[in-house]
Amino acid sequence: MSTTKPTPMPSVSKPQAWRALAALCLGFFMVLMDQTIVAVATPEIMANFDTEFDQVVWVTSIYLLCMVVPLLFTGRLGDRFGQARMFQLGISVFVIAALAASLAPNLGVLLVARAVQGLG
Repeated sequence: MSTTKPTPMPSVSKPQAWRALAALCLGFFMVLMDQTIVAVATPEIMANFDTEFDQVVWVTSIYLLCMVVPLLFTGRLGDRFGQARMFQLGISVFVIAALAASLAPNLGVLLVARAVQGLG
């Protein structure tokens, strides 16, 4: 039986750790703010797109599905390509999709933008 030592985690300086924490807090804040905005805007979305609540609830649901389901492999992508690079890519996709969602002319486009936003 061979015993191998686990690979030690690279040490991170305190300033780097604080910057990483700030970046993660910013990302978490963006998600919370986004969900709050959608919850408050639900009646307006229903009025503007002339839809019922059961259709508009997908605006939140599709986002959550597209955010949670890929978690299994996005962690691996971070290991392979670097957590910082993947975080930056995710934030960029999130912001671009949020812009697309804010300009959506109909519910279908809004749902697609929210799905992409969830992936980000």
